[in-house]
Amino acid sequence: MSSISWFEGLKQSFFPAYKLRDKKQLIHLLRDAEQANLLNVDALGMIEGVLKVTETHVRDVMIPRKQVTVLNSNDPPEKLVETIVDSGYSRFPVIGENLDDIQGIFLAKDLLDFYAKSGKSQFNMRDVMRAAVFIPESKRLNVLLREFRTSRNHIAIVVNEYGGVAGLVTIEDVIEEIVGEIDDEYDIDDDVFIKIDDNGEYVVQALTPIEEFNEYFRSSLNEDEFDTVSGLLLQAFGHLPKKGEQIELEAFHFEVTETNRRHIITLKVKPL
Repeated sequence: MSSISWFEGLKQSFFPAYKLRDKKQLIHLLRDAEQANLLNVDALGMIEGVLKVTETHVRDVMIPRKQVTVLNSNDPPEKLVETIVDSGYSRFPVIGENLDDIQGIFLAKDLLDFYAKSGKSQFNMRDVMRAAVFIPESKRLNVLLREFRTSRNHIAIVVNEYGGVAGLVTIEDVIEEIVGEIDDEYDIDDDVFIKIDDNGEYVVQALTPIEEFNEYFRSSLNEDEFDTVSGLLLQAFGHLPKKGEQIELEAFHFEVTETNRRHIITLKVKPL
């Protein structure tokens, strides 16, 4: 029996009333299965994510060039450590004269050997950096994920039609399209938007609804244009701020304490 006839037989056995013609019908069927408790909501979300990546392009999930943290090929180890610690990332594009001059990829762990030898060896960036992988922004995510797996690369430089650097994309960016946002050990409880730390300072999640922020602080931040504190601050900054950037808005002083390549994550807030 051919694989096609086997599949048709299996489909008729389990879904005799359905003649699936497109992905929309398939998703509708899967959602019916979830409603009937044949699938849990997490499994349904991942299946939908898998279907989604076959239609999503790199340009839709990449980190734009303005938000890419890079290392300069001539930076001394001390400068590299400072950038690595401030960013919290583990892989970095290495540039020469400018961002369009990508010379390779540097892994933060490659500094360990240098410091393990107490800095007695001569550090040369070109001796330890890896070759960079360049991909077009039109590449589909399912193809990119397969290439990441076979090549064991975790990061790729995205170029536009003119050959300029448009941004970068990591394997985590692709996987998050399937399983959702991946939190790390530094993320705070999603159910607690506002906390007071040991120093008596307010620690606020950037995704705190403005309505909840206003209720907590008895304030009157504008709720008309944005739903979250993050949206309000992004407009006020005019760009995605980095860790340590500060701004005064309404009757509050905001300090960015944690970000990733796409979002503000946490803030310290001080009523003025």
